[in-house]
Amino acid sequence: MKGNRKSIGFKYAWNGVLSVVKTERNFRIHLLAAFIVICAGIIMQLSQVEWLFIVIAIGSVLTAECLNSAVEKMLDYLKPEIHPKAKVVKDLSAGAVLLTVLMSVVVGLIVFIPKIAGM
Repeated sequence: MKGNRKSIGFKYAWNGVLSVVKTERNFRIHLLAAFIVICAGIIMQLSQVEWLFIVIAIGSVLTAECLNSAVEKMLDYLKPEIHPKAKVVKDLSAGAVLLTVLMSVVVGLIVFIPKIAGM
């Protein structure tokens, strides 16, 4: 019975991932950026440690975007009308995504600039 519950939980989680891909434009933009970075990493033959940083950066951005989408949808459900406090929460959530993206860009620059300079 326990294994069955786990597979159901995984199904719900997968449904969440599919939902964010289908409904959130910014998530799809981040996926496209991730695809481009992964292709660049393959072409530039990143080391295992470089891949580690890239994968963590990509995963962080996609996770932050999922959480931001969840916060926005929950607030839209709880408070459909525009409310100043709900706006602050949404802005904070979006700010977390922005900070994660900026950090990931810095990681990308640290990894890729030496590769590009050495070409």
